[in-house]
Amino acid sequence: MNSISGQGSSVENGITRRSVVRGAAVLGAATVIGLSGTTTASAAGRVKGADRKTTAMPRKTTANGWPVQDNTDRDSQVWTRAVAGTGLSVPVWIGDPEAILLHVVRRFHYEVETLHSPDLAGWQQGNGLDMAKSESNLASGTAVRIRPGAAAKGSLFPLQELVVRDVLADCQGVVRWGGDDKQADESLFYLDCGPDDALIRTVATKLRAEEATPGLGAGSAVNVWAPARRSRADHLAKQQRMR
Repeated sequence: MNSISGQGSSVENGITRRSVVRGAAVLGAATVIGLSGTTTASAAGRVKGADRKTTAMPRKTTANGWPVQDNTDRDSQVWTRAVAGTGLSVPVWIGDPEAILLHVVRRFHYEVETLHSPDLAGWQQGNGLDMAKSESNLASGTAVRIRPGAAAKGSLFPLQELVVRDVLADCQGVVRWGGDDKQADESLFYLDCGPDDALIRTVATKLRAEEATPGLGAGSAVNVWAPARRSRADHLAKQQRMR
């Protein structure tokens, strides 16, 4: 091996120690820059992702404040439910809304008019509805149509309307009848409270308890002429007609 010594440096195979040190320094700097660039790019990616999250469009809701559901019985809060004692089924928002709306349907069936398959409809796609009106609530599964063809004002006889008023009072104002809307739709019944209203749970719990108690619940004997019931129903009717 050739070796040359002079002025504090040595060369082996033509490479000086000074060249090795200089090369190592350059390589180290390049590594630091490379790592820094990767970190910066990753951070930029995270920031962009965060921006996309914060700018996401809010989910559309129906007139009563419940989220629109795009379909039923799959990836949805709306499922087709049997209406006990009627032989009918209807797609509605499961849970508390289901308990309330099915109670309305059952009482109508037992006390107002016997319903058949074409007489009951629930969830409907929003693109076929006016989303600024009460009918939009069908798109969240928080409304039902009973006798859809009888939407016009005056579709019920006086005694039938008396029973409907008693049913609404039974639901403590949580359900509104489309017959009281400015543009009347007497076939429409819908939740008149948003999903965060505690009254929804209170009423649903009450109705479930009554259904489980013999002599109470839909289908039991009810005297809609009883003064206390009439007073309660009339009071609620005045409140809901004013809106």
